[in-house]
Amino acid sequence: MNVHVCSLARIADTVSATGAQHLVTLINAGTAVTRPHLIQPENHLFLGMNDIVAPMDGYVEPGERHVLSLLDFVQRWWGEAGPAHPIVIHCWAGISRSTAAAFITSCALNPRRDEAAIASELRARSPSATPNARLVAIADGLLGRNGRMTEAIARIGRGRDAFEGEPFFLPLGA
Repeated sequence: MNVHVCSLARIADTVSATGAQHLVTLINAGTAVTRPHLIQPENHLFLGMNDIVAPMDGYVEPGERHVLSLLDFVQRWWGEAGPAHPIVIHCWAGISRSTAAAFITSCALNPRRDEAAIASELRARSPSATPNARLVAIADGLLGRNGRMTEAIARIGRGRDAFEGEPFFLPLGA
């Protein structure tokens, strides 16, 4: 099964092309997001936050509550036997918050898989991916990865500059 990542502008096309029935939105709280008709309301997680890594007045920084909600949502999606349909994760540009969430999802659902291998695959599939370091650090602690998630993302470095990332998928198998 795969996690598909895209920008806000490409949600409908990505959901339609993949047959996804679950959607995760990581975007500024006031941003209007049209949920595709294939996604039932209970299968859409909206996490309102800004794409920042440190507190800034007037902005909502990614926090533990966001990561806990993401982990709970993807664990329910994954279920005991694995999902029948892929999941789509998006943010504004498909570069930072969504790629962090895809990396976190893969680490959470593959607890024995090497973080560096997941990060390397993420980079190979998305040259522009620049996962939000704060989201990754919070998940690293919650998942008991002892800094390995943070180190793996630091090793792949900043992705190439882009206004919008190209949609991609990250396989969740080992």
